Amino acid sequence: MTRLMGPARAGISRRGILKGGAAIGAATLVTPWGTPLRAEPRRGGVLRIGIAHGNTSDNVDPAVAEHVFTQMVIQATNVYLTEILPDGSLVGEAAESWEASEDAVTWTFRLRDGIRFHDGRPLTAADVVASLDYHRGEGSTSAVKSLLEQVAELRADGDTTVVFVLSSGNADFPYVVSDYHMPIKPATDGAIDPLGTVGAGPFVFESFEPGVRATFTRNDDYFKEGRPYFDGLELLSIVDAAARQNALISGQVDVIDAVDLPTVHLLERAPGIRIISLNGGQHFGFPMDTRAAPFSDNNVRLALKYAIDRQELVDKILSGYGSVGNDMPVNPSMPFFDDTIEQREYDPERARFHLREAGMDSLSVDLHVANAAFDGAIDAGLLFAESAAAAGITINVVREPDDGYWSNVWMVKPFVGTYWGGRPVMDLMFTTAYAAGAEWNETFWDHPRFNELLVAARTELDQGLRQEMYSEMQRIVRDEGGIIIPMFANYTMAHSDRLAHPEQVGANWVLDGFRAPERWWFA
Repeated sequence: MTRLMGPARAGISRRGILKGGAAIGAATLVTPWGTPLRAEPRRGGVLRIGIAHGNTSDNVDPAVAEHVFTQMVIQATNVYLTEILPDGSLVGEAAESWEASEDAVTWTFRLRDGIRFHDGRPLTAADVVASLDYHRGEGSTSAVKSLLEQVAELRADGDTTVVFVLSSGNADFPYVVSDYHMPIKPATDGAIDPLGTVGAGPFVFESFEPGVRATFTRNDDYFKEGRPYFDGLELLSIVDAAARQNALISGQVDVIDAVDLPTVHLLERAPGIRIISLNGGQHFGFPMDTRAAPFSDNNVRLALKYAIDRQELVDKILSGYGSVGNDMPVNPSMPFFDDTIEQREYDPERARFHLREAGMDSLSVDLHVANAAFDGAIDAGLLFAESAAAAGITINVVREPDDGYWSNVWMVKPFVGTYWGGRPVMDLMFTTAYAAGAEWNETFWDHPRFNELLVAARTELDQGLRQEMYSEMQRIVRDEGGIIIPMFANYTMAHSDRLAHPEQVGANWVLDGFRAPERWWFA
């Protein structure tokens, strides 16, 4: 078993962010076991990926991509201004370079020459502006609208230069435009077609059956020389964990994005199968609608946070492939992580105390979950119910259908299951899911001090002061936020030994930061 553990990013200096750029170079070439290769990767073959998500309501609109199946579809066909490499460093993708004013308010990105969309049109600054403006409109429901609210002005300066003027400084802004919701799509009359399938990425769209499969062919005009190595790509939605692993073992797929952890020991012994487990920022949790009783009472939220046995979930749901969470969406892989914050432990008596503070002797709530939320979500809910009973809390686990979970249950029911991939910096995570009014603020939380610090930390260039601000924000989320985060889950994938990949695999997202189709090859 190849078990690669480590932080999701490398340390990066402020200077390196304020003025940066990158050449697109070749990664170190190795076998799946880490042995350096003597030859270049081989071209050919169709990569088939079994994915643990997918709904019949899926589409290719990047603004609403909410799970791995649609995220992979969008990533395969598009390019972004910046890219996070496997070592966590940030480089330019469509952007050849960027630089910022000293106060980090004005950012100027210069585009690479020669990038073309699949229909032959050149990628220009006007396309970048239209692609990002799509998320910024007054009626936008994009998941990243909150991330781009800081952009006061966005303009093209000729065909190859894009200028962002922010409402206030942001030292991490180049990370923002690497987000998977922000691909660069071709513009017509100043607007993009969000459901259009033409991009400039490594693969050309061929077919799409929502919740079932998507197929692609190699983009022979892709600007990264030699890539992708596969002639084609097929993404298959296989939500059932046993069916997904059987598809890998039987050779119906070449790689799966999520291993069934309770049976991972069986897969480890299967001939021709390799396991990759990466310690990134992925976390599983149970968000509560803080507008709805009884979750509007922070004492109720704290009672539930103390009523869950975190280590039991890591042991039984993750089979040890992860670590306990502390009710905040950050872990040591992120800069400004505060390791002095006390780890919350299972404490039924403390839970009872908070119930009494809420004026209650007991509590009964419904928890709506499906394994579409995360592998093992139903079992996690049942274990939560068992541990909470000792605190006088009854959790009724309501099993919801996998299909339609993200549209009919998540952010609809008041107490549900959820999963989040990691983000490279805290500002992206907090702004996407915790800022007041953010489209994916799944707890509908609105904390004035947190919101104030969010803006202040983003604009502060003194690293010591930023640390103080982010430390306070972590404590506020942990102690007053609306989500229970009991565990951080490794990205645990499996693939056939027919596949090869660079020695370092990205842990910023599953499947090599969603880029396995571009970076991997058949051995």
